[in-house]
Amino acid sequence: MASVLGMLEERETAARVRVEGLREEVARLAEVLEAAEIELDRRVIAREELVEALAASAAETTAGTETEEKAVLSLAPVPGSTVPPWREGLPVTVLAPDHQCILGVLEQQRSTGHGPLRAKEIAVELGLDATPAKVEGLRSKARRLAERGWLLLEASGAFSAGRRPVAAPFAGSSA
Repeated sequence: MASVLGMLEERETAARVRVEGLREEVARLAEVLEAAEIELDRRVIAREELVEALAASAAETTAGTETEEKAVLSLAPVPGSTVPPWREGLPVTVLAPDHQCILGVLEQQRSTGHGPLRAKEIAVELGLDATPAKVEGLRSKARRLAERGWLLLEASGAFSAGRRPVAAPFAGSSA
């Protein structure tokens, strides 16, 4: 029985040593965690101070040109952005680059005396692969342009350069 009791005492001693080692490790990690939290707090405060300072500086320098900047930003094209309805005086630069390229191809075709182009022909002119996926994507963009008045959609399904005014969606009456 003494040997069993001795084995249990050895295991108990080993467990005490392990627990003491883990307590020391926890204490060390608590110190590391506290230092990391202090560093995080300092960085959050620094970022907040910088954002405040930049906002105050920007407010001072752009107070007079704020409305002009908003007008310019609202006309800046964004890839994948919506196509605004065409109206007199609206520049092509409000369209996303892909839409501008489609218009460019059709304008060039019109200036050289060629007729309307189908989506596959536009894709070839743009240097795209004439795969069904590319052609359908291009057809979708061209139809969107036609629906918004930037292009003309022929009865044959071909597209041609030309503009026509369209009613803006949700446009109220102007008395």
